[in-house]
Amino acid sequence: MSDVTLKMNDKEIKAKEGMTILEAAQNAGIDIPTLCHHEKLAPYGACRLCIVEIIKGRRSRLVTSCVYTVEDKLIVKTESEPVVKIRKMILELIWATAPGVEAIREYATKYGINRTKFEIEPTFCILCGLCVRYCAEIKKKDAIGFIGRGIERQVMFFPDIAAEECPKCGECFPICPTGVLPSNYVLGQVPHFT
Repeated sequence: MSDVTLKMNDKEIKAKEGMTILEAAQNAGIDIPTLCHHEKLAPYGACRLCIVEIIKGRRSRLVTSCVYTVEDKLIVKTESEPVVKIRKMILELIWATAPGVEAIREYATKYGINRTKFEIEPTFCILCGLCVRYCAEIKKKDAIGFIGRGIERQVMFFPDIAAEECPKCGECFPICPTGVLPSNYVLGQVPHFT
C-alpha cells in the first residue's frame, strides 16, 4: 500500500492508503472521541462521536471518521464548530440513555456539557454494537445480536447459544463502554416464572 498525504487540523500527516481517518489520526497522536471503535473489529460507525469535517476543493461535509478512508490531499478538521456542535448533541443523547457512565462523563466534561436536555431513560446500552460484532467477528459464535428496528432496537443474548457459549467466554463483557453487558447477561439467565 502506498502512502497518502493529508492535512489534519492544519498539520500535514502521512497515512497508508486504505486507512480510515480515525486510524490516521490515532497514528498521528490526534484525539478523536469514539465509543464504538475497536482495533480488532471492522469499522462500524454506530456512535457517531468520531464525526469530522472534511474539505475537498470548495466543498466541506461531515463524515464518520472510523469508516471514511483517507485520500490524498484531503483536509480534515476534527474540532471545527459544526463538528463540536454535533458531538455535543450526540453526547447529550447518549447521556440520556447511559447517565453516570465514566467514558461519557469524561467526553461530556471535555465538551463542557454538565446536563442533558433530553429525557433520561437509562437503558445503559448505547447500541454501539461492540459486543455483537466481537461475538460474530472474533469468536464466530453469534450468541448476542440486535433485535428490533428504530427506537425498538436492542441488544439481546440468544438463549440457546448464549447458555452454551457465554459462561466459558465472557470476552465481550469488558469491551462494553457502559459496563451494562455483564448485568444484562445475568438478567437473561434468571428463570421466568408464569
